[in-house]
Amino acid sequence: MSVDAVGKVRRGRGARKAVRQQRDVKMLPALKRGIPLVEPMSPEKIEKIDDASMSILEDVGVVFRDPIALADWKRAGADVRGETVHLDRGLVRELIKTIPSAFTYTARNPANNLPFGNDHSIFVPMTGAPYLRDMDDVRRNPTLEDLANFHKLSHMLPAIHSSAHHIVEPYDHPISQRHLRITYSSMKHSDKTFMGMTTSPKNAEDVMEMCAILFGRDFMMNNPVVTGNCNGNSPLVWDETMLGALRAFAKYNQPILCSPFVLGGANTPASVAPTVAQVNAEALSCLAYTQVVRQGTPAIYGHYLATVSMKSGAPMAGTPEISLMNMMIGQMARFYDVPWRTSNTLGGSKTFDAQAGYESASTMMAVLMSGANYIWHSAGWNEAGMHCSMAKFVVDAEQCAMGHRMVSGIKWDDFDAALQAVRDVGPGGHYLGHPHTLENFQQAFFMPEMFDNNSIEQWQADGAVEINERALQRVRDLLNEYEEPKLDVAVDEALLDYIARREREIPAADALNQDH
Repeated sequence: MSVDAVGKVRRGRGARKAVRQQRDVKMLPALKRGIPLVEPMSPEKIEKIDDASMSILEDVGVVFRDPIALADWKRAGADVRGETVHLDRGLVRELIKTIPSAFTYTARNPANNLPFGNDHSIFVPMTGAPYLRDMDDVRRNPTLEDLANFHKLSHMLPAIHSSAHHIVEPYDHPISQRHLRITYSSMKHSDKTFMGMTTSPKNAEDVMEMCAILFGRDFMMNNPVVTGNCNGNSPLVWDETMLGALRAFAKYNQPILCSPFVLGGANTPASVAPTVAQVNAEALSCLAYTQVVRQGTPAIYGHYLATVSMKSGAPMAGTPEISLMNMMIGQMARFYDVPWRTSNTLGGSKTFDAQAGYESASTMMAVLMSGANYIWHSAGWNEAGMHCSMAKFVVDAEQCAMGHRMVSGIKWDDFDAALQAVRDVGPGGHYLGHPHTLENFQQAFFMPEMFDNNSIEQWQADGAVEINERALQRVRDLLNEYEEPKLDVAVDEALLDYIARREREIPAADALNQDH
């Protein structure tokens, strides 16, 4: 081989290595399902759950601790007795018919817009952690800077489709004003879609005003740009704070998650199928109310699922019953033709250890096979949500990328070319140098960055680094490489002006009155 030829080969190898080492931070498209769903219930069992849920709504009723909601329900024709609303199944069915089965999330970067619903799903990181495990793996109270770092990681990780909102609680800012800074951080550090705070009706209104500055008030009325969450108090209670926030989002036609908070065996029956019947009734009551407030408002069938240890009373993650409930709830949401939300990569472990991995993997597999659309808590969750782990955050995100690849289904586009390679190589050969392999090696098989598949000798030579340390180094690398997707200068100034005005209007001492 000539010197020139050798040089070309070396340069070719070097170029391929450079491509392999170049980090791709472009967001993956919304996950489009390409494999069958797991549906454990027969049509008869779906009807059984539906009938049981409708009977709960008719006979037991649901408490709406909110005078505005009670007045709304009376006008809609519901049977209101004190704070308890009894809902006729015909009324419920008529109301939920107007919920869109699919829509498109608009991000400030149009390249990050997301089709949503039906066979499209998105991964959203965890939120609400009062602690974090930081880059030194120390468990401590978070700050606004920590929150910004999680929003930056969300921006950099391809499988994460949203910057969410308060991934961790920033304790260095007053509670009453915190929602403003959280929303700004979500908008500033990522140009993906995000979530909006619903910690009080007024806080939700502030989020809507900030979204109007970013996207335009008229644009919002026809385009989902943010997601709110309305948590229920199981069993069968919706409170004034959540319902007021729901109305703030519905006023602007923005999607709202209708999420019963399930602790199986504590606030639901200690049995899978009856638990699903109760959860279904709770979700339907809230979904129906969104349409009373504003017909056609995007609404998402939600829930948070955990089972309770009958030994300690502590919530558990990754249990088989949670997986079964996810599969059943997926079937019920499709029965009503509404998109649905679930929780992903949940763990109860206190560190990023094998328990955390097993629990998260078990949950993710069930979630993916259940066909969930809004896949929340997809990165960082540990210690039953008490902390967000920076190490687990990036590993979870890579697991989501692997799940994205699997659920997208089998690719057939290179089938004929690969079969030709079989003819070219023949018996006893190898494919490593074949043109088809060289052209397809990067996308043929998913190659995790966080998992070490080298020999033990190579692993030891590289310092015997375990996954927690590797993941923390990945966090540092990502944050060092991060480039801010700049907001329009005028929009940025308008957002900061709004925050400054609202912070003058909301004294820090009003924290308890504002959020509790």
